[in-house]
Amino acid sequence: MMRSASLFQVLLVFTTMVETQWSSVSGTYCKDMASSIYRPHSVTITEFGAVGDGVTLNTKAFQNAIFYLNSFADKGGAQLFVPAGRWLTGTFSLISHLTLSLDKDAEIIGSPDSSNWPVIDPLPSYGRGRELPGKRHQSLIFGSNLTDVIITGANGTIDGQGAIWWDWFHNCTLNYTRPHLVELMYSTNVVISNLTFMNSPFWNIHPVYCSQVLVQHVTILAPLNSPNTDGIVPDSSTSVCIDHCYVRNGDDVIVIKSGWDEYGISFARPSTNISISNITGETRGGAGIAFGSEMSGGISEIRAEGLRIVNSMHGVRIKTAPGRGGYVKNVYLADVSLDNVSMAIRITGNFGKHPDDKYDRNALPMISNITIENVVGVNVGVAGILEGIEGDNFSSICLSNVSLSVQSMHPWNCSLIQGYSNSVIPESCEQLRPDCGQTPVCYDGGSSSAIHAQASTYRSSASRLLSHLLELATL
Repeated sequence: MMRSASLFQVLLVFTTMVETQWSSVSGTYCKDMASSIYRPHSVTITEFGAVGDGVTLNTKAFQNAIFYLNSFADKGGAQLFVPAGRWLTGTFSLISHLTLSLDKDAEIIGSPDSSNWPVIDPLPSYGRGRELPGKRHQSLIFGSNLTDVIITGANGTIDGQGAIWWDWFHNCTLNYTRPHLVELMYSTNVVISNLTFMNSPFWNIHPVYCSQVLVQHVTILAPLNSPNTDGIVPDSSTSVCIDHCYVRNGDDVIVIKSGWDEYGISFARPSTNISISNITGETRGGAGIAFGSEMSGGISEIRAEGLRIVNSMHGVRIKTAPGRGGYVKNVYLADVSLDNVSMAIRITGNFGKHPDDKYDRNALPMISNITIENVVGVNVGVAGILEGIEGDNFSSICLSNVSLSVQSMHPWNCSLIQGYSNSVIPESCEQLRPDCGQTPVCYDGGSSSAIHAQASTYRSSASRLLSHLLELATL
C-alpha cells in the first residue's frame, strides 16, 4: 500500500513536469493582463467645453480634461468618458493610470488640417521618418513613458479621416511621415479593447518600446486600396497579446517590427513574447500576418493561432533584406485558414528600402526556426515563394499538415532555404523535403528552441516510463 502511494506521488509529479514542459508560455502573460480596472474618479469630455457636432475642434477640451485628471494619478487613476457624438480633434496625449472610454455612439474624429497633428522626432530605432527623412507627425492618440493605460469603449469609433493624407501621399506632397491613429511609446500595462478604428492616415495601432500590451476585441477598417494602413503593429515590444480582432485594410493585418537597418541594430530592442489568436483579416495590399521588413532589432518567440485570412494578397509573409541584420526566429503559426488568397506563404530576402546609404551591406538577417502547421486554403493562387539570401540561407523552415487548393501549375518556388515538410499538399519544394533518415529540426512554439524530433523522442520516452510506472503501481 505504501509502495502504491509512493508510486502515485512519483507519477503525479512526473505528469505535472511533462505538462509544464510542453505548455505554451504564450498564455501565461496574456491571462495575467486585466482588460479593465476600476477608476474612482471620472469626468465627461463635455465638462471641459467639448462639442460633439463633428465641426467644433475639441483638441483643447481633450488636453485640458487629461491635464485635470493627472491630479488623480496617485489616487487610483481616473476615467475620461466620451459620450455619443462626433468629436473632432487634433492630437492629444494620454497620462498614466487613465481610462479613455467611448460610448457606443461616440466617434473621435481626426482633424483634416495637418497643423493639428504636431511634428515630433523620429523613432530612434528608425533614424528618420518611415516615409521621408526627418521628423514625423504625432499620432492622433499618443503617449510616452506611461503605465496602466486603457483605451476602450462599447465599440465606439476612432476615425482618423485619412483620405486627405492618402491623397497627399499619392500626390507626393507630404512634408513629413504620416501619423498613426494610436501610438504609445516606452509604456507598460496597456489595454486597447472594444473599439472600432477607421481610416488611419498611416498605421492604426502602434505600440513601440512597450511591454505588457493587450489588444482585444477591436475592429480596424480602411479602404482596401488605402496606402500603408497596417492594422496592429507591435514594434520593439515584449509580452504583447492580440486576440479576437477583425481587420479589413490596405496593408498587413498584423505585422511585427523592430527597427530599421543600422538604427534598429544600434537600438537593439527586439519584439519578443507575442501571442496572437482568433484573427480575421482581409487585405488587398499585404498579408494576414507579417514580419518586417523593419526587423533589425530582432523578432522572436511568436505564437499565432486561429487566423482566418480572406480575399488577400498574402497569408503569411516574412520580409527582410541585406543590411537589415537582426533575426526572425522561433515563430510558430498554426490553425490558419485561407480563402481567395493570391499567395499562401511568402518569405522574401530582398524586400524594402533603406533609411539612408549608411547601412551595413554585410549585415545579413538570420531567419530560422519558423514553423507553420495545420493550414487549409481554398482558391489559392500560389502555395509559396520562399527565397533566402545568397550566402545567408534561411534555415529550419518547417511546414506540416498544410493543404492548399492551388490554381498555379507551379505551386512552390524555393531558393536558398533549408527546412522540412510533412503532409503538405501540393507537395512542397525540394529544399523542404526530408532526406531518408533526416532528423527534422522544427520549432514547436515552446518557451525555448525545442524541436519536433526531440519532442517526439521525449514524449515517447515519457510514455514508456509512464506505462512502466503504471504497471508497477498495479503490482
